[in-house]
Amino acid sequence: MPQIRLTEKSIEKLKAPDPSGRQVIHWDDSLRGFAVLCSGVSNSKTYIAQRDLPSGKTRRVTVGAVNEISLEIARERAANTLDDIRRGIDPKEKQAIAATLRSTLDTYLAARKDLRPASVKAYRTGVEKYLKNWLDWPLHDITSEMVEARHSEIASEIKGERYKGTTTANATMRALRAIWNFAADRTPDLPPNPVRRLRRQWYPEPRRERIVRTDELPSFYQAVCALPNQIARDHILLMLFTGLRLSESASLRWDDIDLIQRVIRLPATATKAKRPLSLPMSDFVRDLLVARRAIGNAGFVFPAPGKAGHIVDPSFSLKTVAEASGVKVSAHDLRRTYVTVAESMDVSPMAIKALVNHAVGSDVTSGYAIMTTERLREAAQRVCDRLKELCGVAPPAGANVAKLNG
Repeated sequence: MPQIRLTEKSIEKLKAPDPSGRQVIHWDDSLRGFAVLCSGVSNSKTYIAQRDLPSGKTRRVTVGAVNEISLEIARERAANTLDDIRRGIDPKEKQAIAATLRSTLDTYLAARKDLRPASVKAYRTGVEKYLKNWLDWPLHDITSEMVEARHSEIASEIKGERYKGTTTANATMRALRAIWNFAADRTPDLPPNPVRRLRRQWYPEPRRERIVRTDELPSFYQAVCALPNQIARDHILLMLFTGLRLSESASLRWDDIDLIQRVIRLPATATKAKRPLSLPMSDFVRDLLVARRAIGNAGFVFPAPGKAGHIVDPSFSLKTVAEASGVKVSAHDLRRTYVTVAESMDVSPMAIKALVNHAVGSDVTSGYAIMTTERLREAAQRVCDRLKELCGVAPPAGANVAKLNG
């Protein structure tokens, strides 16, 4: 590598992009390990510092762009960095320790390719909204005492919002715990996770049990059918008659729909469980999808003008339904309703789990039972028939049987 005396003039004469088409490092002849790196493909020139740690590992640190900082400042920063490396201080670990909560959150979310958009949004909301005063603090400055106090404060601050304060407090600290663990895996010198303080202080989160009750289904169904937005109407009905999750049903593509074989096929990437789902269509679901298909051929089954291209949040429509019927439920409550109706029809637990894409089980017997699509079709239709009966879509069984005279 070339070695020159780095001056403002000599740096100005260096060519970038380098004629070789490759990166070229021009080492300073007075400060060992200090250099200017010239790009081989752009006009970028960058000050760098490079030296071996006592362990033998080479560390190269970007000091700054030539057009952004002066040579004097770059040389001073490089000298400090090179001294740190000589004394065994790894600049990468030092940088990680000094990372802020904000930057660590960004790095974590960028690394977690498996997170769904809703999960990414939840992490950002929890940290950026409820821990906003900590965002620009170095991660290691957040203490267990702070976590304990803030956990309690969040629970008491949130009143009258969509979610309970205790639930939000737990979710926020779980997000912080995950972010901290991510950073700790990459920064051995990071203090212990401060969220451990809450080991016995998590607020209880009882499982929700809200469903559309049997006696409420007729008025609920009528209110859904009366919705002026046909896309919202059909989406809610699909969730009720399939038990699909909101994220799975809202983003359905026509590529996932096989009207000939009467199967909804979701790839693993589209399901929360990360398992593919082949869901047999009942007659109600097939008729609904055939009618939707006749309307248009957009990529999504439930298109919308937003950024996602499909319907995202049915809460406004469900609120309209609640005002008309008095039945207030969420999208997930419809999934719970489907499972409850399926159970009432004595559909086997394994079949119910397969229909809603829950893990079938880890015991030996469950492992041998294979729930094929055709085997599930009869169960899906039975649940559908019962839902139609409860909603008033079809006459109840036996209604057309003449009464015997006594």
